[in-house]
Amino acid sequence: MSIEKERLEEDRLGKKDWRFFGPYLSDRQWGTVREDYSPHGTAWDYFPHDHARSRAYRWGEDGLAGFSDAKARLCLSLAVWNENDPILKERLFGLTNEEGNHGEDVKELYYFLDASPTHSYLKMLYKYPQKAYPYDHIVAENKKRTQKQPEYEVYDTGCFAENRYFDVFVEYAKQDTNDILMRVTVCNRGPETAKIHVLPQLWFRNTWSWFLNALKPTVRATGPNTISANHVELGNYFGYYDGQPQLLFCENETNPRRLFELERSPGYFKDAFHDYLLHGRKDAVNPNHVGTKVAAHYSLSIPPGGQETIRLRLANKELGKPFDKFEGIFEKRIADTNEFYGEIQKDLSSEDARLVQRQAFAGLIWSKQYFGYDVTRWLNGDPAQLPPPPERKLGRNRDWTHLRNFDVISMPDKWEYPWYAAWDLAFHMLPFALLDPEFAKQQLLLFTLERYMHPNGQLPAYEWAFGDVNPPVHAWAAWRVFQIDRKNHDGAGDLDFLERIFHKLMLNFTWWVNRKDTEGRNVFQGGFLGLDNIGVFDRSAPLPTGGFINQSDGTAWMAMYCLNMMRIALELALNNPVYEDMATKFFEHFLQIADAMTNLTGLRKDSLWDEQDEFYYDELNLPDKRMIKLRVRSMVGLIPLFAVETLEPGMRQKLPRFNQRLHEFFEARPDLAFLISRWNEPGIGDRGLLSLLRGHRLKRILKRMLDETEFLSDHGIRALSRYHKDHPYTFECQGTELTVQYQPAESESGLFGGNSNWRGPVWFPVNYLIVESLQKFHHYYGEDFRVECPTGSGKFLSLEEIAQEIGDRLTRLFLRDSEGRRPVFGDNPQFNSDPQFCNYPLFYEYFDGDTGRGVGAAHQTGWTALVAKLLQPRRRDTEGAENELHQVETPENKPKAKDKSTKGSKAKKSTRGK
Repeated sequence: MSIEKERLEEDRLGKKDWRFFGPYLSDRQWGTVREDYSPHGTAWDYFPHDHARSRAYRWGEDGLAGFSDAKARLCLSLAVWNENDPILKERLFGLTNEEGNHGEDVKELYYFLDASPTHSYLKMLYKYPQKAYPYDHIVAENKKRTQKQPEYEVYDTGCFAENRYFDVFVEYAKQDTNDILMRVTVCNRGPETAKIHVLPQLWFRNTWSWFLNALKPTVRATGPNTISANHVELGNYFGYYDGQPQLLFCENETNPRRLFELERSPGYFKDAFHDYLLHGRKDAVNPNHVGTKVAAHYSLSIPPGGQETIRLRLANKELGKPFDKFEGIFEKRIADTNEFYGEIQKDLSSEDARLVQRQAFAGLIWSKQYFGYDVTRWLNGDPAQLPPPPERKLGRNRDWTHLRNFDVISMPDKWEYPWYAAWDLAFHMLPFALLDPEFAKQQLLLFTLERYMHPNGQLPAYEWAFGDVNPPVHAWAAWRVFQIDRKNHDGAGDLDFLERIFHKLMLNFTWWVNRKDTEGRNVFQGGFLGLDNIGVFDRSAPLPTGGFINQSDGTAWMAMYCLNMMRIALELALNNPVYEDMATKFFEHFLQIADAMTNLTGLRKDSLWDEQDEFYYDELNLPDKRMIKLRVRSMVGLIPLFAVETLEPGMRQKLPRFNQRLHEFFEARPDLAFLISRWNEPGIGDRGLLSLLRGHRLKRILKRMLDETEFLSDHGIRALSRYHKDHPYTFECQGTELTVQYQPAESESGLFGGNSNWRGPVWFPVNYLIVESLQKFHHYYGEDFRVECPTGSGKFLSLEEIAQEIGDRLTRLFLRDSEGRRPVFGDNPQFNSDPQFCNYPLFYEYFDGDTGRGVGAAHQTGWTALVAKLLQPRRRDTEGAENELHQVETPENKPKAKDKSTKGSKAKKSTRGK
């Protein structure tokens, strides 16, 4: 067992709290809902970037390369200044949702390079221009641009020309759980000597201004390069700075002089270091060397190609010689991290694939964030502050007063989406399970706690609108994490976890059935479902036509949910026969949904399956009872693939009551027995198949999906068929034509906000589910079921081979091609060829459906970290069904021949309610 795994085990057993400190600060706390105390929910305007340096946050903190304890009380981060910028660079800058021509967008170059799951080692890179950072120019240029034009990025401004920038590497290492080392290495990439000021900052989050008689912590100097930090809950910490920096002290308090023109307000405020360093105001900092925030000021002059290193250490005990073994500790932690990933990547022979996977893992770990938000207190206000405007109690999240979140949570992206999204998080947990299965299980359970889940059973979506509806993938994620964890423990699964989450998800399942099945027909109207502008209408809003939409994706998600819950119940039933009843319940419910959606029995007059086009479509139900198929060929029609499960013969033999009830049910309802492929015929290994798609319909769906003129791109499956590029779908509504047209990258539609786009790009979460579903189908059908891939090529592949082909196309987004280019970089020559850029792939939110260029949130490593799972070599699960995904085929590891003997299968920019 590696040393890092030993730490994870110590943490799991409660022996040592290795996760107590971590990269938990947000990259953007300003502009969030929880910091918004405006009357009408104008979060971007109420707390803009310009206020961030001068105004104390209420619910969290942000910072460059931020690091803190698990409640973000004691915080570390970095500030830099190039002597040209108008402000001290303490946090990442970007555009608001209204400023960007494609919505909010971070305008910085930074990369998460390495991380261990206990945060015993972390490394990131920030690229800092030596010229003045072009804040105003970026805002002005983006305002000029339309949705049809590309985003204007920081490297487009010329501020990195001639390599006149600094590479600022920030590393953290732990000697122990409460002994933190920080190392900052600044490299001058430019042709001339350049000056830079580096200020590692330590401060306490302001928790005292909101309550009456609250105890205030203190930070004070204890020597020329040492400090002590005292907190009533955390106790004493001691900080040590190498060299001879100048220690500057102030308070983490709002500056009323700057923000509210209260010139006589005394104090040493949050923005004191700006005033001191940039404006020469010596009286801005506390001469008594005490406060709640401290910076160690280092002034550096670095020759071209040279570098300087700054070191500090923070521990909860006094250290006599804090820097004697400093470098040795870093070397050891780097070795520990290499050892840990060496075990995970032992069968991954491609060096480039290892690099991509490890940086995907790093981005996933760095995207953990402390998320504090008590909705009741947020609505009512704090005792020591003025009450919020009364309009707030009629506005956002007023129905979620039970919600109290004070936890470290995996975020989609800590700048563009510094708030959790329920279905994003479910996908994050699969790659997390390869690293830290305990964290993955805890995260999934977290969302089912009473202070998260609504009393009616709904899971919170995201802070912009907790009541929005995300796809119900929590059960799928729980089952997959259980499987991965079981493999890591030689087949011993965590049944306590599975049982706990199953009971809570039954409440959520009931909410879906009661709230999203308008007519009680087992056809669902989920609403938004995370797919933004994929259809004709904003599905989260009332329809301009009146009526409702029967959603192909909503119904298919529920069919998948049934099968996920059934599979969990079957696993639990092996140890407790009580769960056989629940497995039967979900089995029967699946059949009811399958009948309603597909009309395979022929007894229904309506169906979401269209016989003419042989595809699934949404169905508009108008108030006058007319039903109109919305013939948009989109991911909505592919999601029925996800509802697939096999019933192993061994499982049915071990659960005789379940098996008997299935036969009794089919004797009573032979029409529904027809829904189960070859129920009375043997399949591969005599296993049964539960699916919305029979063999013929499966082939018809795959024919469209694998057509390169429709869904199949060189980089995965598009969200919208390319057919709609030349054949837009148009729907006339109240004298207005509503159009859906294929757009491979940034959308020109503002249907769901400025940065919505499911109208053509490749998205990892649904692509991953397609790959996994094909593997399950192969597990049943075997090698004899072959489909032309690509459509029209004359090349027929098994479903396993098709899954591998799609997976290969996805992973090739990040891997170097024969010319050394990474498609994710698009046509950017510097990113593709410069040695200081080309090995730092970014894990974007989605990808151009034609070129593979990264689009949307540049650091949404969350669900795009699924590439790490796709790159991981396959392992068979305990039932023999391969749900683990294949190893990518690269020039270094390409097999000499395909193994035909294998019978198992292989395993946005969205506004999210803004």
